[in-house]
Amino acid sequence: MSMADTHPSAQAGPSEGLLTRVSDTLWRRPTLLLLILLTPPALWLGIIYLGSLFALLLQSFFSIDHFTGLINHEITLATYAELFTPANFDIIRRTVGMATIVTLASAVIAFPIAYYAARYAKGAWRAIFYLGIMMPLWSSYLVKVYAWKLILAKEGILTWIFEWLHLTWLLDAYLALPVIGGNSLSVSPTGTFLVFVYVWLPYMVLPIQAALERVPGSMLEASGDLGATPAQTFRHVLLPLALPGVIAGSIFTFSLTLGDYIIPQIIGTSRLFIGQAVYQHQGIAGNIPLAAAFAVVPIVIMGVYLWIAKRMGAFDAL
Repeated sequence: MSMADTHPSAQAGPSEGLLTRVSDTLWRRPTLLLLILLTPPALWLGIIYLGSLFALLLQSFFSIDHFTGLINHEITLATYAELFTPANFDIIRRTVGMATIVTLASAVIAFPIAYYAARYAKGAWRAIFYLGIMMPLWSSYLVKVYAWKLILAKEGILTWIFEWLHLTWLLDAYLALPVIGGNSLSVSPTGTFLVFVYVWLPYMVLPIQAALERVPGSMLEASGDLGATPAQTFRHVLLPLALPGVIAGSIFTFSLTLGDYIIPQIIGTSRLFIGQAVYQHQGIAGNIPLAAAFAVVPIVIMGVYLWIAKRMGAFDAL
């Protein structure tokens, strides 16, 4: 046996040749390469994600025998009819209402912040802006929620501030109001609203800021040169051009509020939201069909919402 036959390069020759042929084939057929790269994530999406959604949808068409507690696997719409009972429909109405006001409040707060960042923040100030917006997203979700629970508690820092300003009477009068009040801010719908706005606000600021950066400054100057007041310029020029960004941000804030169950569980009253109803019916009550029907509600709402947003060009600002 010669030394060339025992040399490592000679032994690796067949495998290198195979790799070369495979590489040449993939180079000549980019479609095959794309198919190989996309097949694993497509299978994951199709089997795990879409498969679970299909199973969820299928479960919602079953019903539960309230006498035995067993699931009846015959297809029926009776479970969806239960969603329209006063107690269940109140949960849907409360959740959609909270998602709506959180989205509107986030848009009102985010717009001036995004406008300043897009028009005036330069250099280091722009970096500080992005850091300030992104930093809350880097911290733990649960830590932020529990921190707000301490802030809003009856013995929390917010109550101390009202006492220091001698405005305790104002806070007590507000908490005495029906619907929005409670024993303290941490166990009131107002507290739930404040925490929702705080947690989801960055998801509204960034799309609006991206949309405002696309608005040419010359258009705003031209509006002023033609005699428009700042309010008219905002209403007829700036807002219509930034509207896709507002809608894009609302997709995040509305959908995240619609499906969240942790914030209402920790901060707020005992009144349920859709996420809490799904958790309780699936885990505690064992009524999986009703839990599945509740879970379908946000999917349907967001499907319609996304269709409207797409028609209004919101995805151009993502």
